[in-house]
Amino acid sequence: MKISSNFDAGSIEVVAINGFEDIQLRIRKDNASDFAQWFYFRLQGAAYETCRIRFLDIQNTAYPKGWEGYQAVASYDRVNWFRVPTYLDGDELVIEHAPLAGSIYYAYFEPYSHEQHLNLIGMAQSSGLCQVSDLGSTVQQRDINLLTIGHEVESDLKIWVTARQHPGETMAEWFVEGFLTRLLDSQDPTSRALLDRATFYVVPTMNPDGSVLGNLRTNAAGANLNREWLNPSLETSPEVFHVRNKMLETGVDLFLDIHGDEAIPYVFVAGTEGVPSYSPRIAELEEQFKQQLKVASPDFQDEHGYTRDEPGAANLSMATAWVGNQFQCLAYTLEMPFKDNDNLPDDDTGWNGQRSLRLGEAMLSAIYGVLKTLR
Repeated sequence: MKISSNFDAGSIEVVAINGFEDIQLRIRKDNASDFAQWFYFRLQGAAYETCRIRFLDIQNTAYPKGWEGYQAVASYDRVNWFRVPTYLDGDELVIEHAPLAGSIYYAYFEPYSHEQHLNLIGMAQSSGLCQVSDLGSTVQQRDINLLTIGHEVESDLKIWVTARQHPGETMAEWFVEGFLTRLLDSQDPTSRALLDRATFYVVPTMNPDGSVLGNLRTNAAGANLNREWLNPSLETSPEVFHVRNKMLETGVDLFLDIHGDEAIPYVFVAGTEGVPSYSPRIAELEEQFKQQLKVASPDFQDEHGYTRDEPGAANLSMATAWVGNQFQCLAYTLEMPFKDNDNLPDDDTGWNGQRSLRLGEAMLSAIYGVLKTLR
């Protein structure tokens, strides 16, 4: 029996393997910080054996409440992922599962590899509707790519979408795949209507280094990119530095920052009610947008989510707060669950890549619904 994680986004520490029913693991910290929650590993040599996989010291992870009601995902081919029996036992998270083949992968959520990311960029460019530009390089010298779809004329509305500032939130890039696939469909009437009036700027992943390294929340320098927007640096947060500069060049009329939440089993948004520039106009836009997204996707709801910021109490180092305040525009953080969506639960898959992708497709309808009131 063997456990390995030396592959794209792989991450685990093996403590001991004392037999099929006593596999002891520890979730590894991000490469340059203390955040620990993401895991992704391969188990070989355990076909048809009931395995008891114990993750030790689970209370020392970044979001201990995220394990309540959580079910890990598994795959034999890294294409089709399903949930496996998982439960809390004191300070341990336990997976009990009998693999039906000699090789199986387990992960915190359905991965989205760097190769998939590069393929997504290639797909977008080959559509003939998308321009790919390089904004700069990450800490480890990976490309920071921007996808631009639209006429890029001054009169166009400027719609920005960023995803995966936190690399372990892979549902964010699945969302972007669905969003781009529909936006680049020349036969889709909603996409055509949007591109008549708007130019889209999309960053499919803000954190390529962290994604490859198997980090949950930080880049290769240990920076939480979603706390760098007020004062990014080329040394520790070049990803934010370059994207922010491009935003200042183009302007922003709508901003969506796509994330995943460890603890809350719902799809929800967080807005800019706490920023200094918040106004009745933005408040009305937020309500319009939420109503449009409810119609576009029953997966979305607005009863459960984060506590609203008090006036003036927003953290302007976060992307949504900084962008919303800087451009006085509609700006939202969209959160999807690592668990299941309690609105529409699915025992086999929970929330997964395909559901994230479908939400990305539906988002175009919500944007179209508020398009005339954005500026």
